[in-house]
Amino acid sequence: MESDEELVIITLLLDEEDEEESRGNKRKHRMWIHDIFKKRSQFGEYHTLFTDLLNDDVKFFQYFRMSHAKFTTLLDILRPHILRQNTTYREAIEPEQKLAVCLRFLATGNSFRSISFSFRLGERTVRRIVYSTCEAISQFLQPLVMPKPSEEVWRESEEGFREKWNFPNAIAAIDGKYVLIQAPPHSGSNYFCYKKHFSTVLLALVDANYKFIVVDIGAFGKNSDASILRNSNLGKGLQNGTLNIPSPKILPGGSDVLPHVIIGDEAFPLCTNLMRPYSRDDAQRNEEKKVFNYRLSRARNTVENTFGILARKFRIFERKLSMSQEHIVSVVMATCCLHNFLRNDTCHWTENDLNISISNMRGLQDLRNIGGNSKTDALAVRDGFKSYFNSAAGSVEWQLRRVRAGRRFT
Repeated sequence: MESDEELVIITLLLDEEDEEESRGNKRKHRMWIHDIFKKRSQFGEYHTLFTDLLNDDVKFFQYFRMSHAKFTTLLDILRPHILRQNTTYREAIEPEQKLAVCLRFLATGNSFRSISFSFRLGERTVRRIVYSTCEAISQFLQPLVMPKPSEEVWRESEEGFREKWNFPNAIAAIDGKYVLIQAPPHSGSNYFCYKKHFSTVLLALVDANYKFIVVDIGAFGKNSDASILRNSNLGKGLQNGTLNIPSPKILPGGSDVLPHVIIGDEAFPLCTNLMRPYSRDDAQRNEEKKVFNYRLSRARNTVENTFGILARKFRIFERKLSMSQEHIVSVVMATCCLHNFLRNDTCHWTENDLNISISNMRGLQDLRNIGGNSKTDALAVRDGFKSYFNSAAGSVEWQLRRVRAGRRFT
């Protein structure tokens, strides 16, 4: 019969063997790759389609929502930040494929799982690629295409509104949208908006050429009152005078000195630097006020068209976003940066892209009214613009015809 000491030694050896086998099984499990993904280089969408797309400019544009020249420029900007080195156990995914995966996710709105199967990459890998690439776009493309606005930026924007939209001293149009999301865990009602959806807020200023000047992302969807603007970085900049807005100046051909203004709809409060239309009742009783509303509405359509172009190009806004708030911010910011980056990539744009409604884009919804009480000086500024638009110096020949056609401009 074996001694107690021998039994102890045998037991310890068996335990050690079990541990070794267990570690080996775990190691094998970690390294196991499904046969579908092993055939990535043979059948993955990037390896089978990308080369063919290079031979057809139109198809390349349709697939990536950008020209090959723009793709190459973007890749050159991002490459140092998304490049990874090969390891002993794994070959790194090339930056070209990472960018392709990210752009297809944004352009199609397909799920991570769907992208995973088409590119033959693991679903978690696709998530990591999309998040890291969007973060790189937000961090390194934004300073190039959406820098912090200076006085010069505002002056260039004012020139655009003056020349293209007949609204001098306007430096931007403002609007906000609820970006619909899946309910974050443990979020309570913070992201639950009045339209009975979970959402976060995208607030934006755009110029006369449908480009974003400033975007503010991440306010709780439940904040459906004046706190949305007031608590945003954009709103704080307006209140504190830190947006580098140029000093007031005389309107062309006029004599009154008026401030540079941002133009919005009735959802926003009337402030010295933020104009909204007269109420519908006021405008119906007073043709001069109706003219002002028409001129403001015409210029403000730039921001509606900008959101429309964004939603049309990036179909991710057709569905609810299912990711953490941190990733939602970087993904939405990435689409806004890409929008600006691609605005002059017009080789395959059509007129329909500038005349679209986002009413059918389920992932973007209008804000409710966030206006407040207007101060006397803000009322005086609006009246100043109203008088100018109805004067010989500031009127345009077609405005009365449009106003008297019976359409409401509020």
